[in-house]
Amino acid sequence: MNWRSAASAALLCAAVVSTGCHHNKINNPLAHVDSKQPDKVLFDRAQDAIKHGRYDVGRNLLTTMINTYPDSEFVARAKLSIADSWYNEGNSASYAQAEREYKDFRAFFPNMPEAAEAQMRIADIHYNEMGKPDRDYTQAKRAEDEYREMISSYPDHKLTPIAKQRLRDVQEVLAEGQFRVARFYYTRESWPAAIARLKTVADTYPLYSNADLSLYLLGQAYEAESKIMSNPKLRLRENRRQALLAEFRKNAIDAYSRVIERYPAGEYADGAAKRLQALEAPVPHATPEAIARNKQEIESRGSASMRAKLMLNFSHRPDVATAAHVGDPPMEDPRQESAPALTQRANRILNGLEEPASGKVSAQVVDRNGNAAPTGAQPSGADSG
Repeated sequence: MNWRSAASAALLCAAVVSTGCHHNKINNPLAHVDSKQPDKVLFDRAQDAIKHGRYDVGRNLLTTMINTYPDSEFVARAKLSIADSWYNEGNSASYAQAEREYKDFRAFFPNMPEAAEAQMRIADIHYNEMGKPDRDYTQAKRAEDEYREMISSYPDHKLTPIAKQRLRDVQEVLAEGQFRVARFYYTRESWPAAIARLKTVADTYPLYSNADLSLYLLGQAYEAESKIMSNPKLRLRENRRQALLAEFRKNAIDAYSRVIERYPAGEYADGAAKRLQALEAPVPHATPEAIARNKQEIESRGSASMRAKLMLNFSHRPDVATAAHVGDPPMEDPRQESAPALTQRANRILNGLEEPASGKVSAQVVDRNGNAAPTGAQPSGADSG
C-alpha cells in the first residue's frame, strides 16, 4: 500500500469515528460535556431549552443532571427550574404538577431563599385559576390560604408586598361572592340568611369595596326583624318580645355605628347617621385617623375601563380593579354565623331558654305554638351558612 492509499484509509476511519461520536451526542445528554463542570453544562442546556419552550427537553436534562450529580451545587436550582417549567406551561394540569414540585422544593430546601419564591408561585397558581365571584370559589380560598402562608412565613421577603396586594385582590373576589348571596336573600326578605351573610362580609373583609354597604344593609335587616317582632298578632310573652326587640335594636345601632366609625368617608355614612337619629341613638364621631385611612382606601381603588369590562365577559378571570391597594389584609377568618344557628338562638330566647347576647341574634321567629312569623318570600334552598 502506497502512502496515498494509507492516507485515504486514515481519513475514512476518522470519518467513521466522527460519525459515531455525533450519534452519541444526539442520544446521550452527557456526551461532550466539559469534565470540569459537567453539571453546569447540563443545567445551562436545560435552561436554554426551557427558555425556548422545549419544556420536556429541559426537564429531561435537569432530571439527568440531578440523578447523575446528586451532590451538585445546582441540584436545588434544577428542582426549582423543573417546577418553573411546569408553571410556565400555564394550564390546569401543568399547574397541578408545578404545585407538587414547588411543595417538594420547600420540603427539601426550607432554608434557601428560593423557598419563598416557591411558596409565592404556589399561591400564584391558585390566583391564576381563580374564577369570578359567582362561580366556584375553591381556587380563591386556596389562593387566600397560600398568600397568607407566604406573608406569615416570609414577612421580610421582597415578594411579600406583592403577596399582600394579591391577597387583597383575592379577598375582594371572595367578599363580592358573599355579598351577592347576601343581596339575594336581602331582596327576598329572608332576613336570617341575609344577616348571616352580611355579618360574614363585614367581619371578614373590612377592605372590601362594599363593606360599608354591607354594614348599612345589616342594620336595615335588623330593623326589619324588629318590625316583624313588633307584630301584635304574634302571641309571645311580652318580656321576651321586648328582650329580643332590644337586641335587634342594639345590633342595628352597632352596624350603623360601625359604618360611621370605620368608613366615615364612604357614601353610606350620612345614611347611617340618619338611621341612628331615627333610632334615638347617639351618633359617633369618626376620628381624623379613621377619616384619613378610609379616604386613602377609597382613592387607592381603581375601575376597569369599558374595554376591559368587555373583555372580562369573555374571560373566566374576575375583575379585581376595585380592590384596595392599601391596608393590611386580614390574616385570619373570624367565627362565622349561620342562618340556622341565628334562628335557633332567637327561638331559644323567645322560649326563655337563653338570654340575649349582643350581636348574636337573628331569626325567622316562631311563636310558642310553632307558627312562623311572616318574613317575605323565602328562596328555595334556605341558606345554611
